[in-house]
Amino acid sequence: MRFPTIGFGARGPVLGALALMAFTSLPAFAQEAAEEAAEAATAAAGVSGETAFVFNTLLFLMGGFLVMWMAAGFAMLEAGMVRSKNVSMQLLKNISLYSIAGLMYWAVGYSLMYVDVNSFMGTLWPYSWPDAGTANEGDYAVASDWFFQMVFVATAASIVSGTLAERIKLWPFLIFVVVLTGFIYPIAGSWQWGGGWLSEMGFSDFAGSTLVHSVGGWAALAGAILLGAREGKYGLKGEVQPIPGSNMALATLGTFILWLGWFGFNGASQLALGSNADASDVSRIFANTNLAAAGGVVAALILSQIVYKKVDITFVLNGALAGLVSITAEPLAPSPFMAIVIGAIGGVIVVFTVPLLDKFKVDDVVGAIPVHLIAGIWGTLAVPLTNADTSFGVQIIGILAYGVFTFVASLVVWMILKAVMGLRVSPEEEQSGLDVGEVGVEAYPEFIASRVR
Repeated sequence: MRFPTIGFGARGPVLGALALMAFTSLPAFAQEAAEEAAEAATAAAGVSGETAFVFNTLLFLMGGFLVMWMAAGFAMLEAGMVRSKNVSMQLLKNISLYSIAGLMYWAVGYSLMYVDVNSFMGTLWPYSWPDAGTANEGDYAVASDWFFQMVFVATAASIVSGTLAERIKLWPFLIFVVVLTGFIYPIAGSWQWGGGWLSEMGFSDFAGSTLVHSVGGWAALAGAILLGAREGKYGLKGEVQPIPGSNMALATLGTFILWLGWFGFNGASQLALGSNADASDVSRIFANTNLAAAGGVVAALILSQIVYKKVDITFVLNGALAGLVSITAEPLAPSPFMAIVIGAIGGVIVVFTVPLLDKFKVDDVVGAIPVHLIAGIWGTLAVPLTNADTSFGVQIIGILAYGVFTFVASLVVWMILKAVMGLRVSPEEEQSGLDVGEVGVEAYPEFIASRVR
């Protein structure tokens, strides 16, 4: 029997070269195998602390700029829901309130909400973060947390803006925003997210159905009651006179922008992205958030057809938002089916609550009270349906506490502003439009008829 030999015959040199290459490659193969084993071990154990820090910070920043983009959504929604003679006023209010909220949350708000909370509030002092080039301690960058928390507070103020549209003066509204974003919202927020008394009781509100949306809704309700309805909204016998908005395209665009921003609102409230479990939970939150919004749309779509024989697009748009608000208190625990149900009930709330407000002559221009206040209450009550660590009793205590505190505090501030400088524009300014009377720049100057509409 003949055995092949290396180095002899026609193929000898080739085989010899291959053998030499294989021999010299053994260390490289061994090194690659070791690296692959190390990577597998790291994946099994989770990422390093430095890598987790980066991913957590990235989640805060991405969630923050998505929620910031919701400011554009509120601006477009309100611009479409008001009459053309008041569009510039709504746009001005929205960019102003976002800026005021950011300044006040730096000056006093964040510290009141998170720094050395003594069950009821934190400290009254401007907040700061480490110097440039300094390695931050903890699980995420300090400034990223501040930024993410800051964009939430502007949402609460935007809710008030839409409800009180078309008849409130600019400067009293902005002064109220100073108080709401600098004091009322942060103090209330400290009770739960700052580790205060409600957190100790076991109250649960994952991303703010009550802390953000109902707080804004209660503040809006107090203002609407004191301010009164728009001229011509209700007849002498209590009949409702519809006042349609100027641009449903803008309102729809605003709704889609808010829907997009909500993925940051809910998803980044997981507060961590440094592990397989966290990444999976953020993904689950995204999916449930989207399903709840879709459930709200379809429920409002079908129900408005059944009840009113025609589909009202404003109900459908607000159905999406109500579904989003409803799932915000607990977007992680529900199954896909339960997420749809929770969102759908939010859509039902819109269809029935909007006319109910009209019966009490509460004029809510954009439907913010049904969407943010009532659906926010529903979402908070629904938490124990899917989260076994919570109870209906504690959830109700939290809802009542936030409602009483926010409504009373807001009503007092509104009453002071009314006594000192007045809240409402004159009948002549309301008739001609706030773009002319309060802003001086009309959104649609070519439509001269808008001044007397």
